[in-house]
Amino acid sequence: MHLKTKQREFQKHVLKAMEGKEITDQLRWKIMSCKMRIEQLKQTICKENDEMTRHTEGLLRIKEENQKHYRRAQRHQEKKEKIQKHNRKLGDLVEKKTYDLKTQYEHLANLRRTHILELTSVIFPIEEVKTSMRDPADVSSESDNAMTSSTVSKLAEARRTTYLSGRWVCDDHNGDTSISITGPWIILPNNGDYSAYYSWVEEKKTTQGPDMEHNNPAHTISAALCYATQLVNTLSLILDVNLPKKLCNSEFCGENLSRHRFTRAVKKLNANILHLCFSQHVNLDLLHPLHTLRNLMYLVSPDTENLGRSGPFEISADLEDSMEFVEPSAAGETDESGDEHQVEMLQSQSTQVSQPIASSSAGGMISSAAASVTSWLKAYTGHR
Repeated sequence: MHLKTKQREFQKHVLKAMEGKEITDQLRWKIMSCKMRIEQLKQTICKENDEMTRHTEGLLRIKEENQKHYRRAQRHQEKKEKIQKHNRKLGDLVEKKTYDLKTQYEHLANLRRTHILELTSVIFPIEEVKTSMRDPADVSSESDNAMTSSTVSKLAEARRTTYLSGRWVCDDHNGDTSISITGPWIILPNNGDYSAYYSWVEEKKTTQGPDMEHNNPAHTISAALCYATQLVNTLSLILDVNLPKKLCNSEFCGENLSRHRFTRAVKKLNANILHLCFSQHVNLDLLHPLHTLRNLMYLVSPDTENLGRSGPFEISADLEDSMEFVEPSAAGETDESGDEHQVEMLQSQSTQVSQPIASSSAGGMISSAAASVTSWLKAYTGHR
């Protein structure tokens, strides 16, 4: 019993000692685990510190780039503001220059208008002259009493009708008036009928001896066309407009122009006049391709609002295509060779593409034109 009691005590003492040992071992294991965890945490902290350092460096680089971009954006904004300011200045300058240019164009137009009105009032006055020509329908009705009134009215209507631009149009000025230039004795038929010149040329071919008829219609027609050509050439210089056809006023001064050559020169003159009318924005309803002096009168009229203008303009192809008045018999004549015609076409084309003549010299054209007219009149009077 005593041994058993000792044994139990010893067992208790051993259990108590083992319990302390177990607690010690547990604490050691916890310490070791904590140390290992601490070591792992240290390693993790080192890695995180390294990553944070890298991220901090990247952040610094990004901040520096952002600062560079910001400074660059500021410079671009300053450049943008400078460009906008420069554009505003340029816009104001362009607006001012445009206004100055418009003012100069208006001043130039007024100068041209003054020169043209002075030219056409002093040297080349163009006026409408009433003629006492009777209507052929009235003459026919008097000669034939049996003719009905409807036939007379149809004849009168046919006389006042012209084929223009592919259609028949009414011409109220067809033959009842004439247009004079430089004086009432130098006139042209208003309807563009220059058959009196053809008849005079044919008669002179068959009649020998000097021509004693000073009031011959052929003389007035030739002189009027000569003056009209000189006026058109002078107007082209004043208005600074290149003419599409090259034509000299001496073309109509010859005494023996054939019908083909005469009609071709008249066609050039009409084309040049229409070209000037287009450049000055003359009302197209007033123009007729065969009315030489009437178109010219509309061009230089004080009522023409755009007389003296500059700038682009449109050409009416219908009016230009309607100037086909060369008779079939005259078209077949070959008084001029094909080489001559080709040279003239090349001269006309070179005239169109040539540089425009400076309008500053237009002021002295009036005096030179007056001298030219005076010398031509002296030579023409002496020849007659």
